[in-house]
Amino acid sequence: MDVKKYYTDANALLVGHFLLSSGNHSDHYLQSAKVLENPKIGEILANELAQQIRKTKIKIDCICSPALGGILAGYELARALQTRFIFTERVEGEMKLRRGFEINPNEKILICEDIITTGGSALEAAKCIESQGGQVIAYAGLANRGFCQRVGSTLEKKPECKLPENIPLFALEDFIFNMYDPKDCPLCKNGTQKAIKPGSRGH
Repeated sequence: MDVKKYYTDANALLVGHFLLSSGNHSDHYLQSAKVLENPKIGEILANELAQQIRKTKIKIDCICSPALGGILAGYELARALQTRFIFTERVEGEMKLRRGFEINPNEKILICEDIITTGGSALEAAKCIESQGGQVIAYAGLANRGFCQRVGSTLEKKPECKLPENIPLFALEDFIFNMYDPKDCPLCKNGTQKAIKPGSRGH
């Protein structure tokens, strides 16, 4: 599957000067909301991801996504795997379960994002789930920014990755883009436009 083409066709592979959720800067940005704007494309991508997961025979009781960016991807993956779906959301900066969502003791849960960069938001959601007695058995995303090692990829885990090594990460494709510490960002030094945040916490 050519995931990059889906992003390109949806004008969702952006080039410029961007502020990532991690606080770092990049010259590219994947705007998954534009891809998932088309429900049929969302279904195709989720079915492909579900197929990867099924091959491993991992038992999943529930899909959980951190709001807001992961909700559409997580819901479609839950539909493809025919399991229930919940989401966490930030309350005063901390990931929490709200809206009556509950975790059963030792329930096996996969954390799903749209994009896995360093895995910070996914890990926050995982800690929330584990504090409620759930068991996080896998992570997933439509695309992997190449910092974390996914199942089926030859790319090695980078120091920036926050996800644990003993839990598998599933994603459809690796996207390798430059990422800069804001204190050492060449785009800032070159006088390029101010870094913008086009994701769920920005424009």
